[in-house]
Amino acid sequence: MTDPHGFLRIPRRPSAARPVEERLSDWNEVHAGQPLLPLVSEQARRCMDCGIPFCHSGCPLGNLIPEWNAYATHGDWRAAAERLHATNNFPEFTGRLCPAPCEDACVLAVNAEPVTIKNVEQTIADQAWEQGYASPQPPERLSGKTVAVIGSGPAGLAAAQQLTRAGHTVAVYERADRVGGLLRYGIPEFKMEKRHLDRRIEQMRAEGTVFRTGVRVGRDLDATDLGRRHDAVIVAVGATARRELPVPGRELRGIHQAMDYLTLSNRTRERDYVSPPVTAEGKHVVIVGGGDTASDCLGTVLRQGAASVTQLDINPVPGDTRTDTEPWPVYPKVYRISHAHHEARERQGTDPRVFSSATFRFEGEPAGQVRALHVTEVEPVSRSPLPGTERAIPAGLVLLALGFSGPEQDSGLMEQLGLTLDERGNFARDPAFAAVSAEQRTGRAEPHGVFIAGDAGRGQSLVVWAIAEGRSAAAATDRYLTGSTALPAPVSARDRPMTA
Repeated sequence: MTDPHGFLRIPRRPSAARPVEERLSDWNEVHAGQPLLPLVSEQARRCMDCGIPFCHSGCPLGNLIPEWNAYATHGDWRAAAERLHATNNFPEFTGRLCPAPCEDACVLAVNAEPVTIKNVEQTIADQAWEQGYASPQPPERLSGKTVAVIGSGPAGLAAAQQLTRAGHTVAVYERADRVGGLLRYGIPEFKMEKRHLDRRIEQMRAEGTVFRTGVRVGRDLDATDLGRRHDAVIVAVGATARRELPVPGRELRGIHQAMDYLTLSNRTRERDYVSPPVTAEGKHVVIVGGGDTASDCLGTVLRQGAASVTQLDINPVPGDTRTDTEPWPVYPKVYRISHAHHEARERQGTDPRVFSSATFRFEGEPAGQVRALHVTEVEPVSRSPLPGTERAIPAGLVLLALGFSGPEQDSGLMEQLGLTLDERGNFARDPAFAAVSAEQRTGRAEPHGVFIAGDAGRGQSLVVWAIAEGRSAAAATDRYLTGSTALPAPVSARDRPMTA
């Protein structure tokens, strides 16, 4: 176990980020080059080794957090990496990208600061690679079964790796020109450098997984034929149908969907462009939305040299502490400051966020370029406009980060695979991740070997949920193919985050 008195005598110390001006001058990770050892081992010592570790429940993967905390405390990185990878295929992704609901569920968080679980996780994962503990794990024998995975985001990658290691022959189909989905083109480099993704892809290739890029299943390749050529199909295409802002002036130039903007920025980092086709350099930028994608846009426009940036959030400003409606161990809606918000504060002198605000029209120049947003304050509960609060905000670039409504429905997959939608607009599936076809709804057909994993069936969620779903969908697929499975299934299709 860890130090039984560590949580009493050691204060919480998250890993320090690089100075703001230094990191705004490049695209490297916020923590790149910062020393993590021996800080992380000391912080892992704060783990209480409590009898009922609620951090397990806060994490949908069921990560064995107290176990790898104990190994990290003593510097046993091989054992720590083994326990970490036992539940998580890609801990270097989650250690950088997950908002760490496990920390809010830490027993220490009842009345103190939780363990820096996220920092420990990232360090163990990085040490595993540096010390050679993350070698490929090809199967000892092949099953003779083939599986097609549509989509190479975290859910598709996790499902593919699990099934490949179980002995099935797996081909991953990705419509983009590179593997990774939103991990590749939606996540900025300063949050996760793409070398971490590339390294995992090479590991998976060495294990036997085949990747086919530039293939739009449903258009370039008929999904029905794909299903006939494989024993099972996993649909892991994500929830990429963007929400719109249907207000007057939306047609003006300079108004872009956030994911389009981030993709162009990431493609520039991949050297597909000499300079970004859409840039914030020298412009007044307004970001509409309050989530992680908006924060990613914020960090990106600052690095591109925006003249100013404002972020509009329709929600009221959260409180600094939990309320009685969101008690421990649930993940609370509290006032959080991302690294990008901290950067904007230092660069501009103020927090870029404006809460309880909604856009009701755009104003343009005669040539058709946006030049301002007209916004109004809204009532916190009903979100109805408050009279007399209208004002204009100058804008040469507007980024819409309003989230996603579900999987794209015009890709051809629904018709060709016989998929249906649930009440929330996601692909319908049963608790075991099997897709529900129109014929199955009427009881006229047996399950047809199609499974839904990740945001395509759950709706937009966290990377840790996507990996958990990929692992569970792989277990369901393995059971369908062989009659039983030894693969872990950390969640069911009906599971949701803990709520009060």
